[in-house]
Amino acid sequence: MRKTDREDALHCRPLTPDRLGDVEAVFAGCADAGRCWCAFWRRPRADYNAGTRDGGNRALFHDRVAAGETLGLVGYREGRPVAWCGVAPRSAQPRLARSRNLAPVDDLPVWSITCFVTARAHRRTGLLRPLVQAAARLARSQGAPAVEAYPIDAGRRLSSGEIYTGVLGPFLDLGFREVARRGPTRPIVRLDLTEEDSR
Repeated sequence: MRKTDREDALHCRPLTPDRLGDVEAVFAGCADAGRCWCAFWRRPRADYNAGTRDGGNRALFHDRVAAGETLGLVGYREGRPVAWCGVAPRSAQPRLARSRNLAPVDDLPVWSITCFVTARAHRRTGLLRPLVQAAARLARSQGAPAVEAYPIDAGRRLSSGEIYTGVLGPFLDLGFREVARRGPTRPIVRLDLTEEDSR
């Protein structure tokens, strides 16, 4: 029997200390996420690399959640955690500023959508759009004037490991516009959250 749209719906919730176990469950099925813990853009390279081996990235993630820092959203289907979207102020992710391709295009205090993790059984089932929409709502609720993302635009089918930042098409469909492209496959897209019809 085919599931109804209601059964397939993704319900997204901001990460809070009581949802840490849910993130653990999502990350458990993705080796890269289980090493990164959304630390790649937050820590100096040497510290990040060490943290992938000694658990420091995971510990830092837990500490930041316990301190009330906004790190992202957990997506649920039928009450089970199946997806993660990293979204937070760009200023809290300093390695973005040092990236050749993803450095800020201006001084606007935007939020950044940096990664998606999906449980294996739920990959390629249309979760990107609801995660992006929820991320935009979260950023807007926190007073962000805009939210940015850094999807891949490769012109070919990509593996799951290549699309952790998302792919371009869904962002454009949701009203994001390209504001910079410093490399052939890596645009910076932005959604203005001050407009009345922003998603």
